[in-house]
Amino acid sequence: MDYKIFLTVFATVFIAELGDKTQLATMLFATDKEVSKLMIFFGASLALIITSAIGVLAGGIISSYINPKNLQYIAGIGFILVGVWTLAKA
Repeated sequence: MDYKIFLTVFATVFIAELGDKTQLATMLFATDKEVSKLMIFFGASLALIITSAIGVLAGGIISSYINPKNLQYIAGIGFILVGVWTLAKA
């Protein structure tokens, strides 16, 4: 197992998910006293697992058509554009 990749992906996704709308929506569901917190946890966890699986599959497919280095540039530009858009809306 490549622990360096594992820890890099874990840290990146963990930091990206903190305080995002997914976490806020999950916290909102958890405020309902009538709802099982365990079911909220399992539902949110399964959703993150499935969306991550889609990301891995899509990345594997796209990388066979586009050079991975170019994908890094595209992703970097995409993140910058989202950041600029977020700042512009603030």
